[in-house]
Amino acid sequence: MTEDAPLFSDFDVHPDVVAALAEVGITRTFAIQELTLPLALAGNDLIGQARTGTGKTLGFGVPLLQRVTPPAEGGDGVPQALVVVPTRELCVQVARDLATAGSKRGIRVQAIYGGRAFEPQVQALQNGVEVVVGTPGRLLDLAQQGHLILGKVKVLVLDEADEMLDLGFLPDIERILAMVPEKRQTMLFSATMPGPIVTLSRSFMTQPTHIRAHGNDEGSTVPQTTQFIYRAHNLDKPELLSRVLQARDRGLVMVFCRTKRTAQKVADELVERGFAAAAVHGDLGQGAREQALRAFRSGKVDVLVATDVAARGIDVTGVSHVVNYQCPEDEKTYVHRIGRTGRAGSTGVAVTLVDWDDIPRWQLINKALDLDFADPPETYSTSPWVYSDLDVPEGATGRLPRSQRTREGLDAETLEDLGETGKRTRSGGHGPARQDGDEPARDRKSRPRRRTRGGGAAAGGETPATAPAEAGETGETGEGAAARPRRRRRRRGGANRGSAEPAA
Repeated sequence: MTEDAPLFSDFDVHPDVVAALAEVGITRTFAIQELTLPLALAGNDLIGQARTGTGKTLGFGVPLLQRVTPPAEGGDGVPQALVVVPTRELCVQVARDLATAGSKRGIRVQAIYGGRAFEPQVQALQNGVEVVVGTPGRLLDLAQQGHLILGKVKVLVLDEADEMLDLGFLPDIERILAMVPEKRQTMLFSATMPGPIVTLSRSFMTQPTHIRAHGNDEGSTVPQTTQFIYRAHNLDKPELLSRVLQARDRGLVMVFCRTKRTAQKVADELVERGFAAAAVHGDLGQGAREQALRAFRSGKVDVLVATDVAARGIDVTGVSHVVNYQCPEDEKTYVHRIGRTGRAGSTGVAVTLVDWDDIPRWQLINKALDLDFADPPETYSTSPWVYSDLDVPEGATGRLPRSQRTREGLDAETLEDLGETGKRTRSGGHGPARQDGDEPARDRKSRPRRRTRGGGAAAGGETPATAPAEAGETGETGEGAAARPRRRRRRRGGANRGSAEPAA
């Protein structure tokens, strides 16, 4: 955004929306907004293509809010606009941004996504909402149960459509499209335009205009981000990362890992070393994920360790550094990761630690993006260029000095009870990465029944940890145990538990 960029008030935007945005310091448009607003406000279908962090949400959000009728103007509380997003975190973020922009008009926005209890979302829909933002699985669940009415939707938005394809949501999206009226405005936003998206757009959009924000090629890296690539030994990475995190004048930091286990391990180790860190990955329940994000946004923790899928849609201002603790899978993932910094015109630093085994993978990324880091220097935590490249104090060690431990930490942020259901997490909470309403519908329908160790059939994802405890396993005696019917089941040795008869 530049000082000579058009103001929102220069377009035919409702004065209440302009005022609501001005209250949070948003007055001028970004490139994608400047290009989309004239067409979208006129009710045309469009495809907006721009990388993350360039203001796409308001690019479709302002026109969407313009077409919605709030209760004070005769709205009946049945959803008039639907925004479909790939991840829970993006769902929360988009809903928050739209609620802010529509606050002065009294427009009610509801986030609908898995990992939370159904009841509060159903209650909100019954109370009446104008705009629904949701993930495909939970949207379908509530629509099929009759709680979510889509027959009055005037505006449909598919945000981050390419990521929804990556996550396997295409069948769900097609089913949602069949539920909304044919006469509507449709906007599709995507960083890239793979074939399936082009096909999809032709089938459900009416003469869409393809808008591509200039200078926002998703196949290139952000020019405002300075990149450093180091060939690092896996055993030395914790020490190296600890020094990177002590760079002068750094802000918030996001650390990316390829696996959930590594993400949790790195976060735990950083906390032990004195850093205010938290993890976001699929093995955490939704409450724990939202707790970590709130703590990160509020500055109670300043290091967020995340996996790629969990980090999709996270947009937090003030991220000065991104660290790729493990080499990304491909060039698209690399661009997405380092795009967490250098956003909205600000500058950033991206550090990538490439293990010896990952050098071939990195060289493919380097070639695809036409970078100049084909042979990263062999780097250790004691290498002098780490200190000079990243402006790390010479005396920095693998532990954060006590005098610098000023953040409150994750425990200072409350953990909400979201009414989660699902498998137990490593910390004893509940909630897998993808729960009811947050996985592709075909996966839910085709979930196989399998045998438990007790011999009974367990539905879907039920594990012995979530199955009801059987008599004899609870330690109860007397009436408590007698009140429960004893089941016959096989011991490992072949004998029936609870019976003196030999195995048949």
